[in-house]
Amino acid sequence: MTTARIDACFAALKAEGRAAFIPYVMGGDPSREEALAILKGLPAAGADIIELGFPFSDPMAEGPPIQRAAIRGMAAGFGLRSTMDLAREFRKDDQTTPIILMGYLNPIESLGYDAFAAYAAECGIDGLIVVDCPPEEAGPLIEALDKVSISLIRLATPTSDDERLKIVVQGTSGFVYYVAVAGVTGVKEAKADVVAPAVERVRKASGLPVAVGFGVKTPERAAEIARVADAVVVGSALVDEVAAAVEANEPAATRVLARVKALGDAVRSVTSASVTETV
Repeated sequence: MTTARIDACFAALKAEGRAAFIPYVMGGDPSREEALAILKGLPAAGADIIELGFPFSDPMAEGPPIQRAAIRGMAAGFGLRSTMDLAREFRKDDQTTPIILMGYLNPIESLGYDAFAAYAAECGIDGLIVVDCPPEEAGPLIEALDKVSISLIRLATPTSDDERLKIVVQGTSGFVYYVAVAGVTGVKEAKADVVAPAVERVRKASGLPVAVGFGVKTPERAAEIARVADAVVVGSALVDEVAAAVEANEPAATRVLARVKALGDAVRSVTSASVTETV
């Protein structure tokens, strides 16, 4: 069962007393070869779970950095299926690190829910985040994913009240992704004192680990969020490194993996013991 990897990861990290670090990268950005090198290098650099985006022409929840990453990925010929093929290549060497596919509903609908789910499972995908699929319309997708034991991971937001949260977490498994700031990715900063009570509320409603993303760019901010969340997601800061590498005509993997290491080290520096000592 592919979802077992997510559960095993969080169980192991709970035993260690620390949060997971989840870097986000875009399929095909800036090329197939470089994207695969980045993907394969993430676990050694500090990734506990990998969030793998697939390029789409209308990424409405994304800010300029990830929009540009999607454009680079599409220019490299990438979409949903080719991004899953990257995961398949990754699985030849790594059967442990969970991969969460993230993107938008239209390409999944075009492929067909059952066909998508079957291929995703074949490629070693563990979970799916669909930004633009409301819970009220997710039934057929959940049914297809359940057949192959892939988690549908929901987004909770600062505007999700208690009643809405009950609806959001229905059919959710693996973990819940809490969007720390309103708006698109890569613009505002997440603040731990604001995030902490929201994380507790989502944990209580879902009974699942809570990952926090949107607004986490620096090692310092990642460490702050790691003190209050079960996982920390960083995306825009990493695709910015790809853009800088392309601009400088440098290998993207070198820059991205160095940034991943700095962020991962920051998350790992925060343990339950260190949090207790400062309370």
